[in-house]
Amino acid sequence: MTRYVIEPEVALALAERGAAIPPAHRLVAPTLLRSQVLAQLFVEVRRGTLDRKEAGRRLDYVRDLRIRLLGDRVLQRVAWDVAVGLGWPDTFQAEYVALTKLQADALVTRNPAFAEAAARLVPVATMEDLLA
Repeated sequence: MTRYVIEPEVALALAERGAAIPPAHRLVAPTLLRSQVLAQLFVEVRRGTLDRKEAGRRLDYVRDLRIRLLGDRVLQRVAWDVAVGLGWPDTFQAEYVALTKLQADALVTRNPAFAEAAARLVPVATMEDLLA
């Protein structure tokens, strides 16, 4: 079993595809994933790049994914240290890196800059790895 931390862009890309996660893989994310996904879908509907019905479908897909959501003190402490160590202005992305350090085998992101920075601390995988 491989445990992957997924970030919002990955969750939304999975929803857009309606992709099935192989049974041998487990998903983990910080609790803030839910709010970030909701906010991103809201922005897309407001811009007119996505209709409300499709946004609802994608949100339901993400809700139905079997993701273990975590946000305890240890995660927050490690996220703080990650953000300081990488010189980031906040801890949002650092929570994904911290969770990978603590609970997962790899981080899956579609953001090249995030992947490059995170790879200094944790293994980074692709969506293709996640879906294989």
